[in-house]
Amino acid sequence: MNLTVSLRGTREVRDNCQLFRLTGLLDAFSEPTFRKVLGSKIDEGPKHIILDLSQIDFIDSSGLGALVQLAKQAQTAEGTLQIVTNARVTQTVKLVRLEKFLSLQKSVEEALENVK
Repeated sequence: MNLTVSLRGTREVRDNCQLFRLTGLLDAFSEPTFRKVLGSKIDEGPKHIILDLSQIDFIDSSGLGALVQLAKQAQTAEGTLQIVTNARVTQTVKLVRLEKFLSLQKSVEEALENVK
């Protein structure tokens, strides 16, 4: 799944969740496509979303805004959004005090265990 030149990913659909593994930059340039593609996938279902951002090199305020939007969309659809993170992503999320709202996880395995 080539979202933009700077952001790539794969999508894996399981019984009760969708797992997206992303690499590259989640920034103002890639954010509109990222939001559109993932938004449509939430609508398709399953409603529980795991975003593996552990290989993301950079995230900016646009990317954070997209994550908040997707989390709200998943909640509205009675699903969940969990984010598997790395040190850089965690630091950025904590700067704006969104770590509780965005449900950060240390690994894909942990996130999968949380999906009921």
